[in-house]
Amino acid sequence: MARTGLVARVLIDTPLPQLDHLFDYRVPSELADEASPGVRVKVPFRSAGRIADGYIVELADDAGFEGALSDIEAIVSTVPVLRPEVWALARRVADRGAGSAIDVVRLAVPPRQVRVERAWVAAQDAAVSADGSARVVSARSSTEITGYSDALLVEAVAAGERLAVKAMPNLVRGADGTWIGQWALTLAQLGSAAVAQGRSAILAVPDFRDQEQLQAALAAVVPVTLVTRFDARQSNPDRYRSFLACLEARPRIVIGNRSALYAPAHDVGLIALWDDGDPLYAEPLSPYAHARDVALVRQEQSGSGLVLLSHSRSAETQRLVEIGWLQEAAPDRMLRPKIVATAQQAANEPLAQAARIPSTAWREARAALEHGPVLVQVAHPGYAPVVACAQCRDAARCARCQGPLGLASAHSAPSCRWCGAIVGDWSCGNCGGRGLRTVTIGAGRTAEDLGRAFPGERIVVADGERPLLTVGDGPALVIATRGAEPIADGGYRAVLLLDGERMLARESLRVGEDCLRWWSNAAALAAQGAPVLLVGVGGALATALGTWRQEAWAANELADRRSLRFPPAVRTASVAGTAEVVGDALGELGEPGGVDVLGPVPAGDGLVRAIVRFDYGAGAEVAGRLRAAIVRVASRRRKSPRGDGYRPAPTLKVRFDDPEIL
Repeated sequence: MARTGLVARVLIDTPLPQLDHLFDYRVPSELADEASPGVRVKVPFRSAGRIADGYIVELADDAGFEGALSDIEAIVSTVPVLRPEVWALARRVADRGAGSAIDVVRLAVPPRQVRVERAWVAAQDAAVSADGSARVVSARSSTEITGYSDALLVEAVAAGERLAVKAMPNLVRGADGTWIGQWALTLAQLGSAAVAQGRSAILAVPDFRDQEQLQAALAAVVPVTLVTRFDARQSNPDRYRSFLACLEARPRIVIGNRSALYAPAHDVGLIALWDDGDPLYAEPLSPYAHARDVALVRQEQSGSGLVLLSHSRSAETQRLVEIGWLQEAAPDRMLRPKIVATAQQAANEPLAQAARIPSTAWREARAALEHGPVLVQVAHPGYAPVVACAQCRDAARCARCQGPLGLASAHSAPSCRWCGAIVGDWSCGNCGGRGLRTVTIGAGRTAEDLGRAFPGERIVVADGERPLLTVGDGPALVIATRGAEPIADGGYRAVLLLDGERMLARESLRVGEDCLRWWSNAAALAAQGAPVLLVGVGGALATALGTWRQEAWAANELADRRSLRFPPAVRTASVAGTAEVVGDALGELGEPGGVDVLGPVPAGDGLVRAIVRFDYGAGAEVAGRLRAAIVRVASRRRKSPRGDGYRPAPTLKVRFDDPEIL
């Protein structure tokens, strides 16, 4: 058989970790003109005529290859969807998390949509035929970032520096008259400056609420044709259309959630994240890479500028600042919110009991309602998310699945929050009592209480079930769960931060950091000079919020974690599986410097889990050894004791920097 002189190195789309490497195939002469790095292909795989999907990663001369190679079966598409820089990013991210590169590629490259792709190819051909080259639309050149002096941020980003930037906590009016956070305008102006310099910008935000603000801010500074939305809320055709637009060789601004960081944008000059401490940045799919880490890796590979913008700095960002990896930047003049920390009023105050707010906060809310809306932040959605036995006060449990019971409204029967079963005749398993009492109060119950305390006022509820992006400037009490607060025209005339003690009662290493971030983001929605009342919380957190020095709290928190060897002072990996495979995996670690193991401990269903702590310098070695253990376990086939074939290989789950383990 004649040889074409080309060998393709192909990444196979397979879930098997032992196949996480490139396979060599011969390029047939009839496909030689279409074969190029990044294109989708079909290749023969193993035996029995099986065909697998894959991507050509490299093309090489066959002079160094001996023996017979299988031919590529077909070129699926001539569009090079897997760019070299995205492949390098996927490989690096996978290696860092002991995962497979194809798992990252699935996040980076959307499924093919044939009609969308054909239309895009035709449009590209038409544009080149008409003009001789692809048309480039210029952005309005600007080096001014509102609130920051002497083009400091623009120059630093253009030089490829990495910055931890403190956002201005106020609202501004967008070009279309809508109100947006100042942070959104800052990101939009940074993106505009990058495009004006002929480079692309990737701007990542946690969720759709933030994305709406960012899009409104961008509308004021760049043409709409330069902005590409790339997020999980798009339909498959729209998402693929956005992805193909990113392949064009012209600068653009890509906005979206964590997946936007993998966008194949042309010549990336800026990567920016808003509020990197938000848990929505944690990828739930293997290899579980956090968006912050993906941004750090891509910035290092591309040499672009990096901006981590937030009101309240995460402990991970604080660590990067302290080791000199990030430089600090702040506005010239910080317009701090007016924070008032209040202690809980005496329990015999009827109004405080009815409205769950102390008299000081009640008076501020009453006065503010004469001028506009008041925001009330609460901990939980629903009416009464958790109820308990009225006699012994044990948590009420579902008889079917043992899940917690809650109330959807004042007159509804209790229902299970896990399985949804309605409980019509409940009795306590501990004392036999049949009465229920409220343990936690949600947004719905809070709305009832405030309706009685402020008769005649308009009540608005915003939570996960009732999403609301904006409210007007008329008087209203807006009860919102953390992270679901709508933006008020001109800002809220007062902000009440309730349930602080309940929020801090959550068992998590990050609880203090999360609460400070929630409260700071809510305080930034207040109008200039409007009071922000923090109810029931004192100490270092209240001081950090009141002085608007969240970075000082982050520094103290990081120092405490460093003394205890807690993340992010060290990295961690959770290793879960059967006792046998976990023991073998831990045995693979040997004794690299700075590594210690906690556990294993039972994790339910006959499984155990261990936590591996290690210094950042040992990360590559630990990841490599745990990856080897995963491959070895996945390659096993165990003979069935019944003699009826083979059982699946035992599973071993490894997750680096797992946010749920501490």
